[in-house]
This record gives sequence, structure tokens and C-alpha cells, in this order.
Amino acid sequence: MTIQSLDGDQGSTGADPAALIHPLRRQDFHFDLPSELIAQHPPPRRGDSRLLALDGVTGQCGDHRFRDLPDLLQPGDLLVFNDTRVIPARLFGHKASGGRFELLVERLLDEQRALVQLRVSKAPKSGGQLRFDAGFTATVLGRQDDLFEIRIDDDQSLLALLERHGRIPLPPYITREPTGKDRERYQTIYAREPGAVAAPTAGLHFDQALLDRLVERGVEQTFVTLHVGAGTFQPLRVTPVAEHVMHAEWVEVSAAACACIQATRARGGRVVAVGTTVVRALETAAGAEGVPQPWNGETRIFIYPGYRFRSVDALITNFHLPESTLLMLVAAFAGRSRILDAYRHAIAQRYRFFSYGDAMLITPAL
Repeated sequence: MTIQSLDGDQGSTGADPAALIHPLRRQDFHFDLPSELIAQHPPPRRGDSRLLALDGVTGQCGDHRFRDLPDLLQPGDLLVFNDTRVIPARLFGHKASGGRFELLVERLLDEQRALVQLRVSKAPKSGGQLRFDAGFTATVLGRQDDLFEIRIDDDQSLLALLERHGRIPLPPYITREPTGKDRERYQTIYAREPGAVAAPTAGLHFDQALLDRLVERGVEQTFVTLHVGAGTFQPLRVTPVAEHVMHAEWVEVSAAACACIQATRARGGRVVAVGTTVVRALETAAGAEGVPQPWNGETRIFIYPGYRFRSVDALITNFHLPESTLLMLVAAFAGRSRILDAYRHAIAQRYRFFSYGDAMLITPAL
């Protein structure tokens, strides 16, 4: 088991060996959130959300609007976005034996196959048939832990069938049914690579006018891809944090993105990750030398206090669930105590939480 500092206030520099206390526990990342602060709908317009700026060195919080972002960045900074596109990944139907099921695609494997979650009274066996309400069928090929591998019995691609018949998979803490509006708003305006089943929500705040203002400010942009899986919402089931095993997600970091990052470093600019998914992608690609290299494949990287960041200088992110791996990531970046203090500030100031909620701009602890 990896031993980490309980406080984690050293943030991006890692834990001081002299300060090691005991293994980090899941409950060390708990906070109480009034349910009325969980955003059930997006704001009327992108960019209308609030932005809490946290200085990871001092712990100071500043209250802003998200549209103030260009004033909080510097010419020569680089914004790194995740260009994954959310697919309508939820389908309904019944097994050949008659039992109803709800299916959520976790990952597309090719045009016909996918790994899926199945909510069903009795798990289907290999070779079993799934009959969808939309009129097509699929065959269960096998099981991988909690997921099932299926193959569509149709000449059309699974992606085409999902686009036609699937429902947007809103997060479990959004308790209403999705609407047609969610197809637009639970998607970044720059999404282009289909494959995510959850949005990279830090990017939901950007509209074209804000992107244009950032360009005028001299802030540059590049893109990586991480297809966010439904596992991003799974709670930790173990108490010692270090025993948690992350779900796998597919990542691509291009040579062009790496060149932009290297050029930013050379001119003294900052690499600003738009979302925790970008952090995970860049840290996966950083390699032993700490410099992002072109990379594609699966990542299971788990970032929590004590981790030494190698590729990110600032982070834009939404507020995260208590005891979640994403809260642990931001706690690693700015320090556990400072993040929890910032969350208490946000609750007191009535910020809106989670996917359709408000955002933070975080600089790291030294």
C-alpha cells in the first residue's frame, strides 16, 4: 500500500516524507452538500456560470463569472481541451427470455461491438440475445468484470443506431429525464470525436464568443481526446484510497498537441487543462521524462494527494462528488485542506455543483 500524507497540502510537489501520517482514507475527502445546490439544468447560456478562482499557494478564493476567464489568464498561456463527443449511449429492451433491461454503452470497440453496462434482474449468458425497443438485436459475446461485450446483429454501425435511437446518459445525480435540449447542452461546442458516455464538463462553459476573446487575449488552444466512461461516476468501494482500481478510458494525445505544449513551455507560458480528463490524458502521456509524447491507448491513471504533476500548470474544473476520484485529483493539485476549504466557501456562497454547475480555476500548491 502506498503511504500518503493525510493533509496532502504539498499538492503538486508531492508529500513530504517527514509528514507521512497514515494511509489516505476515502472519508478524508468527504463534505456535506445541500441537495438544492446540485444543478439539475444548465444555465440559460453557456458562460453564465460562476467561476471560483483558488490560489493553491495561499488558499485564497476569488469569486468571478466564467466570462471573466480571459482576464485571469495571460498572453502565451495554452488551454488544452478534450474534444471527445458524448454519444446517446442509453438503450432499453428485453432479453429473449422476456426480462427487461437498460443498457449503457461504456465503450465502443469497433463498428459492431461495445462494452456495456446492463441493468437487468438476471445477467444474460454468452450467446444470449438482447432485443431493443427500437427493433434491432444484439448478441452477448461474454463478460469482462462488471461489463458485458455485445455485438449488434445489424448491417448498420452501433454508433449510427445509437445516434438514431439512443438517449443522452445524464449523470445519476441529475434526477430528471433528459430532454432534446440536453443533446446540445450536455456537449461541448468543440466536440468532434464520438465515444464518451459522460461529458468533459469543464468545457461546457465555453461558447464561441468566449473562445474568440481568449484568442484576442493571446491565449492559445490545442486538443486531446479522452473518451469519458460511466465509471467516472462510480464511488470508491474501498476505504484505503491506494487500493482503488481505476476504470479504463481511451486516450489520444497527438504530436500536434505535444508540440503546442513544448512551445508554451519554451516561451514561459502556462499549460491550463480544461477539465480533469485533460489532466489524466496529459499525465498519462508525460512518460518517465515528464514531457508529453504522442500517445494513444487505455489509461487507468489514478491521481491523488502525493502525486507529482509533470505537465499541467493550472486547471479549470467543475465541482466534484464527495469521496470521488476526481475530488482526489484536484486535492492532489492544490492540497486536500485547501480544496475542502474552497468547497466550503462555494457552499456558503451558493455555487451550483457537478456537471451542469459552476466551475473553478485552480493554480497548484508549490
